[in-house]
Amino acid sequence: MYLIREATTADVEAILQIAEQTWWPTYEPLLGKEQVAFMLGELYTAEKITKQVKEKQQDFLLLIEDGQPVAFAAYSPREEDENIYKLHKLYCLPITQGRGYGKILINAVAGKVIEAGKSTLDLNVNRYNNAKSFYEKMGFTVIYEEDIPIGPYWMNDYVMRKAL
Repeated sequence: MYLIREATTADVEAILQIAEQTWWPTYEPLLGKEQVAFMLGELYTAEKITKQVKEKQQDFLLLIEDGQPVAFAAYSPREEDENIYKLHKLYCLPITQGRGYGKILINAVAGKVIEAGKSTLDLNVNRYNNAKSFYEKMGFTVIYEEDIPIGPYWMNDYVMRKAL
């Protein structure tokens, strides 16, 4: 059994643990140890996630299985166009992958976007990440490529979009 609820600042440590346990096996083969360590240190600090949750910079949904947080998603309207929402984060613990939680969370986010009266959801995915095929199965299509500097590194992404 699982449930989905909005995350609060009390959930920040669980979000950080899920990110840590997911990023290494996902991104180390693609980016290398140094870049993963740097990016986790830049993007997933307790201060940063707490601020995102507390100030509603991003809305976080936490998926809980048997009382334990095992996956999360974070989304918000795009800064440059509030009619388009962006799925910023979607991570499921490796031991839960294949249980449909990614699909469940995307559908939950899509429902929230529709509730907000909007009909477009974007996301970024690393161009070499196997998750691209998952997103395509979920109805997302590549609309352009984007290279984003993060300190001395680059995120080489596809931007994908889904009409809701």
